[in-house]
Amino acid sequence: MIAVIGSSNIDTVYEVDHFTEPGETQTALSLNYYYGGKGANQAVAAAKLSEQNVFFSTSIGNDSEGKKIEKRFNEFNIKGYYIHKNAHTGHAFIEVNRFGENKIVSNSGANGLHSKALVKKFLKEHGKDIDYCLIQNEIPRETIAFSLNILKQKAIKIIYDPAAKEKTKIKWLSGIEYLTPNVTEFNFLKNKLNIREDNLEKQALRFKKETGLNNLILKRGSDDIIIIANDNELSRIQTFDVKAVDTTGAGDIFNAAFAVSLNRGNNLQRACKYAASAAAVSVTKKGAQSSIPEEHEIKELLLR
Repeated sequence: MIAVIGSSNIDTVYEVDHFTEPGETQTALSLNYYYGGKGANQAVAAAKLSEQNVFFSTSIGNDSEGKKIEKRFNEFNIKGYYIHKNAHTGHAFIEVNRFGENKIVSNSGANGLHSKALVKKFLKEHGKDIDYCLIQNEIPRETIAFSLNILKQKAIKIIYDPAAKEKTKIKWLSGIEYLTPNVTEFNFLKNKLNIREDNLEKQALRFKKETGLNNLILKRGSDDIIIIANDNELSRIQTFDVKAVDTTGAGDIFNAAFAVSLNRGNNLQRACKYAASAAAVSVTKKGAQSSIPEEHEIKELLLR
């Protein structure tokens, strides 16, 4: 089974001509509201693509937005979430420019209340059924550290997306089964180790060795994915050429599809190819969870 530990939000998305500069006021081309949060994006995508129950350790408020999210989780048979009384649900404000790029400002809301005790309770109830657990950085740092530690103790395979990058501690990475940074996140993390090799492949290999993680999957947008596997063998996975409309949530959909494919018994390379196809389909649609592809869309792109 697949589990997720992470955030749940409602996203307010402004389509704009260009990213708003400091001191500038511009009129949005459109305004839309979507379900979001990196954790919820991954949980819903995993549930939709696997057509199985997903366990999700997250916090929402008992406000109107939280009730909408609760209804959505129930529709996808997502279990394990916690509702806080007298707390508001997390919210993100997103600008999407005409190239489909995005900038995000979030308010943690109930996500900031997601405690070690809640994760401990969650894993006590569901841990024995979990094979893979997705986790990101939109919950309190102490909760992330606790979660990673207890997941390792239980020998649950971790798929860790180090976003937002600033929360990531290098010492957490030892024993992580799959680390999935994008280039910005990878550069931030490798600079903490003063890695200065002259090309990205050498940097990735040294980073994996120094951190003690098992598999590094370096996501590079439309460029090839770089994989450093557990045996330190380097490989590349070609991505798909599509017209991007909105990249919001693409990384989350990649990770969820990656977990689903691994859970089906596929190897690392095949799982990355499947995930790359899912992410590519997602950027051709608007929103985060609203852009989660159908299985047939992923397969059709894989056959190109």
